[in-house]
Amino acid sequence: MNIPTMRHLISGATLFVLATVAVAILLLGCERKHEDQPATGAAPAAPAITNRVDINASVRQNLGITFAKVESRQVARTLRVPGRFELIPTARREYRAIAPGTVELLVEQYQTVGTGTPLYRLDSPRWREMQRELADAEASVKIAQAANDSIAPLLAAHETHHNEIQKAVDLWTARVTSLDELMSAGGARGEEVAQARAAMASARSDLAETLETEAELLARRSQSAASLDAARSRLAFLSEAAASLAGMSANELHAPSLTDPALPRWRTLTGIEVRAITPGVVEGVGIVSGGVIDQHAAALSTVQPELVRFRAVGLQSDLPRLTDGQRASVVPAQANAGSGGGETIAPLAPLSGTLTLAPTADPERRTVELIFTAADGSPSPAWARAGVSAFLEVVTSGTGGAGGGDDLAIPLKCVARDGTQAIIFRRDPADPNKAIRMDADLGLDDGRWVVIKSGVAEGNEIVLDGVYQLMVATSGSITKGGHFHPDGTFHEGSE
Repeated sequence: MNIPTMRHLISGATLFVLATVAVAILLLGCERKHEDQPATGAAPAAPAITNRVDINASVRQNLGITFAKVESRQVARTLRVPGRFELIPTARREYRAIAPGTVELLVEQYQTVGTGTPLYRLDSPRWREMQRELADAEASVKIAQAANDSIAPLLAAHETHHNEIQKAVDLWTARVTSLDELMSAGGARGEEVAQARAAMASARSDLAETLETEAELLARRSQSAASLDAARSRLAFLSEAAASLAGMSANELHAPSLTDPALPRWRTLTGIEVRAITPGVVEGVGIVSGGVIDQHAAALSTVQPELVRFRAVGLQSDLPRLTDGQRASVVPAQANAGSGGGETIAPLAPLSGTLTLAPTADPERRTVELIFTAADGSPSPAWARAGVSAFLEVVTSGTGGAGGGDDLAIPLKCVARDGTQAIIFRRDPADPNKAIRMDADLGLDDGRWVVIKSGVAEGNEIVLDGVYQLMVATSGSITKGGHFHPDGTFHEGSE
């Protein structure tokens, strides 16, 4: 074997040995660290125990820590029952098709609309029929008006004719009287007298005919007036029906058209435009553009989301403590709003009002419904929407605890349990980047708030979200993190 070959073999063996040693070091590193500890088993000195925890901005952000303030509340005298918001009956309005036809939707679901906003357009054959009926009614009014207007000139002409005939009768009467006197004196002929009497009789006959004609004209005048009133009434009724169909007033319907001022508006309308009667939000839509809808079918509905009331269910055993008109409030199910950011989050605003007991109770469940009505003029908070769960709080009697005053209370979610001990974390008033771990001296609770008897003052900030993580980090009874070895043993620490 030559020298270069031997060198090559030695180099390969060296590399193999080095690789083997490196693997052994990696596999035995953790065990050697464990064996390097003193034989007595003494662990490294633990840091001094303190009840303060650093909660700088990055910690608050990472853990999502939020705070709630200590408040004065009447926890001991407060009856708290769950419930939900619901729309009052007048908050919802349905729009149904008043005639069959083809629809064109003009709004979108959940769109906010005001009074008079166009909702959908309806092209209906019924509207065409209504236009024809209106045209016929207007023609009838015009015909009746013309007939009624023609009576007055006829009566005037007849009156003139009557006067002339009356004059002729008077003349012939006087002539006959004069001839009779002359005939008695022997100066008149009998034939002349007979002719005068015949002319007088003819004039009186013409006078009688004029009186008959006058009676007919007066009857025609009454009939024409009645026909005109009937035609006008029919037009008025048709106008109201057409206005209801078109969704506008009768005056608007007969106003000059925007496209042709010489014509009334109803003549130029090609379709019915349905508009919102009240403001609200489009809730349900039962039509699509281009679809055909039947008469009385539901087209869409709107709601006024702010018109809500709260309905809760209480126990019949609480009835002695409740009365109609009792002051009450509704509070959200969540103690605070928003997500963790390390800053104090203001609680959602409660809703104040009065309590109304349902007239009947449930005998099987032994419950009674409690209706909350917001105070007049009290604006509903943004979170008070139909279907949202919340709690009804009623101060049944008294003004606080045994001492007669309000109790200091914190949200129940601020309390964590370390074994059997209740723990809270109070933000250090002197250093907002630190939290003080405290054993909680708790009293009564109502399921949401709990009385805290000592260690805090009104306005102190207590950790709400993130309290469990802080409790784990400061607990001496919870197993810390570690890792497992291939042989199944567990060691604390990361190595």
